[in-house]
Formats: sequence, C-alpha cells, structure tokens
Amino acid sequence: MFTKPRHVRLPLFALVALIAAFIATAGPALAIDPVFNENGTAIRGYDPVAYFTQGKPVEGNAEHAIEFRGARWHFASAENRDLFAADPEKFAPQYGGYCAWAVANNYIASIDPHAWSIKDGKLYLNYSKFLRVRWSVDKAGNIAKGDTNWPSLRGGN
Repeated sequence: MFTKPRHVRLPLFALVALIAAFIATAGPALAIDPVFNENGTAIRGYDPVAYFTQGKPVEGNAEHAIEFRGARWHFASAENRDLFAADPEKFAPQYGGYCAWAVANNYIASIDPHAWSIKDGKLYLNYSKFLRVRWSVDKAGNIAKGDTNWPSLRGGN
C-alpha cells in the first residue's frame, strides 16, 4: 500500500514562500518611467505651472511644450513654459507626477490632474480626489514616507 510522504508539503510550501518573497521584493527593483506619462505626455497634458500661478489645474497646449525627464510637458501659455524651463524642479510634481498616496504606501499609480495639493511650495498629485483627502489627513507623514519610498520605486531613474 502506498502512502504519501509527509515531506511532500515542504517543497510546495517552500515554492510558495519563494514566489511570495519574489513578488514582495520585485516591485521596487523594477524601473519605471521617471515621470508619469501617457504616450510620452507628462501629467495627462496638464500645465504644472498653472497649479502655482492660477491655483487650479489647467490643460496645457502642445504648441507650448518642452521635453523634461524623458516626457513632453504641455503648458497653457508660452509664459508658463518659460517659467518651467527656467526652474523645472520648482514646478514639476513630486514623485515624477505619480500618485503621492501610492508612493507613500510604496507602490505607484496614475493620477487625476484635479486631485492635487501644494505643500511647502511643492506640487503633489493623487490618483483620485478621495485619495487626496486620505493623503491630506497626514500630509507631513505621507510626504516623509513618500520621500523615503520614491528612490527605490523609481529604480534609480
């Protein structure tokens, strides 16, 4: 009579544990685009300068565009484009324009240009207005976590 050996479960358990460990560590090691973009256009084509100068999201125009960090940035005017070109770090959203809530929680997600915040002179975008509210409950804490997580998420880019 054949009986199943008890040790057969160990290799299956070990395989599952190995796969789980790989999945848990593989995310941050994968390189992502340095800027959230769709078809090469940063932050869904919205003007990053307008958040600061007009206090609201404004769609950019391809006629007023420049390249920065491997993406094409659109601006509502030549003046906004020139402001950005003079100091892109001042106007570019944090975490490459990926969702600030997601980065604070060690993953990446797309954004809704209408789910935004400015904190200490820096632009933060979120996946949705709901997540912007959740992120805003502890902005300082979420920014600290995001600043810690971002270098490994971007994979050195």
